[in-house]
Amino acid sequence: MRGRIAACVLALVALAGCARDDGRQVVQFWAMGQEGEAVARMLPEFERRHPGIEVRLQQLPWTAAHEKLLTAFAGDALPDVVPMGNTWIAEFAALDALEPLDARIAAHPGFDAADFYAGAWDSGVIDGKAYAVPWYVETRLPYYRRDLLAKVGVGSPPRDWEAWRAAMRAVRDAGASEFGILLPTNEFEPLLNLAVQQGEPLLRDGGRYGNFRSAGFRRTLAFYKSLFDEGLAPRVDNTRISNVWNEFGRGMYSYYISGPWNIAEFRKRLPPALADAWATMALPGPDGPGASVIGGTSFVVFRSSRSKDAAWALVAWLSEPRQQRELHRLVGDLPPRRSAWRDPALSGDANAMAFRAQLERAVPAPKVPEWERIAQDMRIVAEQMVAGRLSVDQAAAELDRRADAILAKRRWMLDQQGATPR
Repeated sequence: MRGRIAACVLALVALAGCARDDGRQVVQFWAMGQEGEAVARMLPEFERRHPGIEVRLQQLPWTAAHEKLLTAFAGDALPDVVPMGNTWIAEFAALDALEPLDARIAAHPGFDAADFYAGAWDSGVIDGKAYAVPWYVETRLPYYRRDLLAKVGVGSPPRDWEAWRAAMRAVRDAGASEFGILLPTNEFEPLLNLAVQQGEPLLRDGGRYGNFRSAGFRRTLAFYKSLFDEGLAPRVDNTRISNVWNEFGRGMYSYYISGPWNIAEFRKRLPPALADAWATMALPGPDGPGASVIGGTSFVVFRSSRSKDAAWALVAWLSEPRQQRELHRLVGDLPPRRSAWRDPALSGDANAMAFRAQLERAVPAPKVPEWERIAQDMRIVAEQMVAGRLSVDQAAAELDRRADAILAKRRWMLDQQGATPR
């Protein structure tokens, strides 16, 4: 009897979590990093405009977020809404934890999915269903020392790999920079962004196997390896660079591939004399400006939510261009909607506008739950190749071997389900 009473009490407590005594719907909202601090300043305006909704915000560090979400899923204690890292969406979709949003998107007045960058939107689409709405985006492209490159006759940013390599040689050979480019060997992102430019998938057969022995990926590996072999990039990880901003300002290297957060960092950390000495540029591709990987976070509503309508109202409000511009003002995140870029703070910033152009070509990473593990193995194998322990062909074969082993459970599950591969 006591157990039944306890169960009833717990059930009543759970039900109370979705509505207050005053009738307002409660939305449990988890947000990570500095964006959690920024959105806390924005929520009073949402609640003023939606007096029937109360948002209860919990801020989490990014380092603990993934584990906390999995623990909450296992314990049936997920919140209503989370801005989730884009590479996690496939994992939680596979767990059947996410609510499909297509019907709500279609029914919401003025919600224009076509206004979002295609790659950002596609990050949240799994098996043809939209499970996520982008909140902010990032991608990677080169920062470069235009003053040093101008001294050796490189007056405009290179558009393809061969012109880029020639510019690196020129600045290195003239002694304007010690190296052409910094490619930290403990980062997989520069190689990954070059790899998606080939037009061939990194995984094949619906994500069942690696596709790293493809001609396109081997071409990427060969270009990447050549930069180290020719002494255009130092064989170092970023722990051996005392300060990437200071070394860039000192001229140790003339190109550095990074994300939009470094616009503010370079402005803050470089001396005033170098304020006009650097810029951002499109990421060169094999035969012209190429694709890159789109990152960032997207809002998801969990299937277990008992406040789905209120949760969607919050997602839709935070997805409006006005709120995206406010997030950029508070923390510098880039908006995923093109219309939000009409703000002079963005449209008048040449360094930000290089990202704006790159985002039109940015594409999602492979949408399988195992992708982050495969990406880390890409880093390990590429580091072995750069150190001379593997040839290009050996590195490609080793990556396929590792990816196929990681994807073994996925193949088994798809075979058991008789599923058609994505």
